[in-house]
Amino acid sequence: MDYLLVCSVALFASALTLVSGFGLGTLLMPAFAVFFPLPAAIAATAIVHLANNLFSLGLVARYADRRVLIAFGIPATVAALVGAATLRLLSEVAPLHTWKIGTHACEITTVKLVIAALIIGFALLDLLPVFSRLTIGPRLLPLGGALSGFFGGLSGHQGTLRAAFLMRAGLSKETYVGMNAVCGVLVDIARLLVYGLAYFTLSASHASRGGVSPLLVGAACLAAFAGSFVGSRLIKKMTLESLRIGVAVLLIVSGIALGAGLL
Repeated sequence: MDYLLVCSVALFASALTLVSGFGLGTLLMPAFAVFFPLPAAIAATAIVHLANNLFSLGLVARYADRRVLIAFGIPATVAALVGAATLRLLSEVAPLHTWKIGTHACEITTVKLVIAALIIGFALLDLLPVFSRLTIGPRLLPLGGALSGFFGGLSGHQGTLRAAFLMRAGLSKETYVGMNAVCGVLVDIARLLVYGLAYFTLSASHASRGGVSPLLVGAACLAAFAGSFVGSRLIKKMTLESLRIGVAVLLIVSGIALGAGLL
């Protein structure tokens, strides 16, 4: 049951992530958390997320734009270090509210509410006809990179804000997908440098209560690779407009779920 659930989520979320720019970490961590303690689930998700981003990078790196990488990717990487350090400082802050769905506890925190508001705001703007004709110029790309990198390090929800900015940057759909992969790798490496060892230490300390099996993590990585491969085949069949609307809808749904404490 654990292999079926985790690998199915990894495959679907990976295909979604390659095309939309977000989804793998958001969906996969709760799947791991069904079977293992939260620290172990976070550690396992970090491994799969980075491994999948590296695999995706091999598929679509040729689409990346060097100028966008300098303007967006570098600020994102630096800000991810700051966000990850902030996460460690805020790790002891109590949730604002806790509620349950059955036996599942949902926590509403300040960080989640702020990110949710940003996600939904960007998505709603993206769906407005007037905003659909606007573009984000080179001057605003460093701001978008810094925001997405910071929140990526802070909560792991880097792809949603990155997608909101890059979708308005006037990129082709191939360049958009390529830049998502490149920036994802950079931010993953940066945040793991700051808090990765702490999470893996916590995971090891819970081994007596069922640490994550290396075989399960490996299977999830393979499923994620398969999902990325499927996603790369779908790029040519999608129009930029359908991708824009689809991403906006997913942003709104994920923002509402995050703000409510479901994610």
